[in-house]
Amino acid sequence: MDTRKLKYFLAVVDHDGFNRAAEHLLIAQPSLSQTIASLEKELGVPLFHRIGRRAVLSEAGKELVGPARLVMRDLDAAQSAVQALRGIRSGRLDIITMPSPGIEPLTSMIAEFTSLHPSVRLNVSAAFTPEEVIDSVRSGSTEIGLAGSPTPIRVPGVEVLELERQPLILIVNPQADTFPAGRKAIQREDLGGHRIIASQRGSLMRWLVDDALAHGVKVEIVVEVAHRTSILPLVLAGVGHAVMPSSWAPTAHKAGLRTLLIEPVHHLDVAVLSRKENLTPAAKAFLGVAARHTENQQQ
Repeated sequence: MDTRKLKYFLAVVDHDGFNRAAEHLLIAQPSLSQTIASLEKELGVPLFHRIGRRAVLSEAGKELVGPARLVMRDLDAAQSAVQALRGIRSGRLDIITMPSPGIEPLTSMIAEFTSLHPSVRLNVSAAFTPEEVIDSVRSGSTEIGLAGSPTPIRVPGVEVLELERQPLILIVNPQADTFPAGRKAIQREDLGGHRIIASQRGSLMRWLVDDALAHGVKVEIVVEVAHRTSILPLVLAGVGHAVMPSSWAPTAHKAGLRTLLIEPVHHLDVAVLSRKENLTPAAKAFLGVAARHTENQQQ
């Protein structure tokens, strides 16, 4: 089995079929099909079920995806290590992040990283749960992951660097700002009678709203939003207030919105995740940026 066959196999997986994979690889579709057929013959099992024009992973194919990604990632690491000795700093770094850490601290860390390593291209993909981030890093789909959790993240076999703790804040709807002027914080009970734009269930922000409701605080959830990029525009449009981590505060302030700390304070613990070994030089350099961020937060 050679790495070219694994590369072609992953292309079919990532591009949902042979035609798009062939276009991505810049090869003829029959050539791609022949390569996959050769790989299946070597392994002795079908990797895809052909259903019409679709290619659906078989059970054996599903089992191969993770190891294949690790092989390709390790190959990239070997190539990058050799290139680094020659002073070449190009390459690509794959990162996965949850929405709030993707605003901060990821923005600041990317700004520092790209200034130090301008030839490295970053590819940032999205996740909505810590489990998605962990699975992506473990499988080798990405090298670096940023996750936020109500408690510190502990994962066997994965390197975890705690970055910061983000308190939950209220981003105030300017059309319904009845909170006293000059105040920097409110009690959770002060949310009573207000309309709230809520994140999806499973997030710490949604938990705070649901817990307030369970304790008799008359909060009205007016919109439930999965795509958090919609939240600030909805607040600006006067739809409601929003409970978010403090990473959103600078952007909210630039938009002219007021923020208030919610007491008692609940924190989103933000960490960067990576494999323990065989990282590319670009990933190691990014972890160096993350370590400096942590040191600055502790000063």
